[in-house]
Amino acid sequence: MIEEIFRKYLEIKSINDLNEIQISSNKYSLNLIEVKDFQINKFFYKEIGKKCYWLDRLSWTDQNWIEYVSNKNLLTYVLKDNDNLVGYCEILLNKEKQESEIVYFGILEEYFGKKLGGFFLTELIKKSFLLNAKRVWVHTCSLDHKNALKNYLARGMKVFKSEIQKKEIA
Repeated sequence: MIEEIFRKYLEIKSINDLNEIQISSNKYSLNLIEVKDFQINKFFYKEIGKKCYWLDRLSWTDQNWIEYVSNKNLLTYVLKDNDNLVGYCEILLNKEKQESEIVYFGILEEYFGKKLGGFFLTELIKKSFLLNAKRVWVHTCSLDHKNALKNYLARGMKVFKSEIQKKEIA
């Protein structure tokens, strides 16, 4: 079935524009995956993406995944609840443009409704600016979680482009 997909591109250009969300629990931690492991990216892509119609990488071989995560400009962060996996984010750095793209971002369904998406996004934006980004950007669409766009806007991101695409989502 072909559907119209509404896509929005958002950006934040200063850490001073960031509307932070804090959480009171010490049990959550944000971890950069130092030793790149494609299995982590692949797991989260499939688990989080199944309800959002993330389809592009489903046909990837393990070698495709290995090559992708081996990109020195790709950072993978994992949010944990003690030792339990909560969510992940892939950030692609463009050092020449001094910007960070949030390529994929999400949390597992069992952690919905706990304000963790806002906390996670806050921390990722802060980390991007600490890596000398002058701009952090992301795109979201009408297939993403119903609160995705609200979260980006609530953190201080601004829409800089909108488009409509037709996509097969059978």
